[in-house]
Amino acid sequence: MQPLRFATAGSVDDGKSTLIGRLLFDARAVQEDQLAAVERASQRRGAAQIDLSLLTDGLEAEREQGITIDVAYRYFATPRRKFIIADGPGHVQYTRNMATGASNADALVLLLDVKEGLKEQTKKHLRIARLLGIRQVVAFLNKMDLVGWSRGAFDAAATDLRAFAALLDLETLDLIPGSALEGDMVVERGPFGETRLGWYRGPTLLERLETLHASTESAAAGPFRFPVQLVSRPQASAGNSAPRGYMGRIESGHVLAGTEVVLLPSGRRSRVRQILTHGTSRELAVAGDSVTLVLADDIDVARGDLIADTANPPREARALEVTLVWLGHEALRPGGRYLVQQGSRRVLTKVQADSPLALNDIGEAHLTLNAPLFVDPYDTVRTTGSLILIDEATNHTVAAGLVK
Repeated sequence: MQPLRFATAGSVDDGKSTLIGRLLFDARAVQEDQLAAVERASQRRGAAQIDLSLLTDGLEAEREQGITIDVAYRYFATPRRKFIIADGPGHVQYTRNMATGASNADALVLLLDVKEGLKEQTKKHLRIARLLGIRQVVAFLNKMDLVGWSRGAFDAAATDLRAFAALLDLETLDLIPGSALEGDMVVERGPFGETRLGWYRGPTLLERLETLHASTESAAAGPFRFPVQLVSRPQASAGNSAPRGYMGRIESGHVLAGTEVVLLPSGRRSRVRQILTHGTSRELAVAGDSVTLVLADDIDVARGDLIADTANPPREARALEVTLVWLGHEALRPGGRYLVQQGSRRVLTKVQADSPLALNDIGEAHLTLNAPLFVDPYDTVRTTGSLILIDEATNHTVAAGLVK
């Protein structure tokens, strides 16, 4: 199976870092030196037992304050699958960091304190994740140990969450009761699973994560999109000049040797003469593959250009309607000039928003571009449907945009 990228989300103190620490610990994905360092840090904080949240809270400020600030990326594997985790913060002021972690994720692990119920920040995280194209959500209803493992408490929280999620058009929503602190339903069912949570017969968190599909699996069915990252000359046979090759990663769809493609922005057409991986020719490549494409015609193609499907090309746009997640400390300047970056292409734009946008706000905006971009709706192709706004004066990224 393809590696699964998943992000964590939820309100502050719901237990995200403890859950991921427990997941890594019980899956035996923690090195001995890491565990020893966490044990020492736990003792310095006066903890009676090892604080598993410290496995992901890597910044000194995080360890001192007991909170998550930055996105912590962790990697682990089971016999069935490999995983990449983006453990995001819950605090309101770090919402943009949570959005960063979720932007490349295939699925969301949503933490909910079963005793506290559904909070506004939890709702905001779920809306952002859906906005970023995540449609697989596993909700871990945490701290069941604090409500006596009560099915009634679980059902009440689950009812509220299902009602809110029904508005978001999710593909899957799984609700799992458990305790990150005690370990119940994270990797194992728990030492007293039949007495504590014997009423729950569904999978553990890890069991469910092992069965979710990666975005590259669904992306392979989309329209062919190949952003050019580098122009190269593959090794030529003796006596022949080397053909020009275009290197990159297939972001959507698939391509066969002999397929007709369109090159953007020039609009010229050609055929794929050869598909190379590490110098070896192949007949087919799909979304997620990094390859070199050799075309039948010698056409001037540069980094940042796009090779695409002729039957279903992206839309050429000089104006865009987008949803913006504002990341800048300074608010949006209405009518202000910014740089739009899509992949490695940059163009100037003027921005008009429907409402004021400040740090962590989400809103709708109209972009007027001074040169065309080639785009798809974000729900169709993430790469050609996403962009960032850059402040010309500071060169700081101030917003992430999703094309409608």
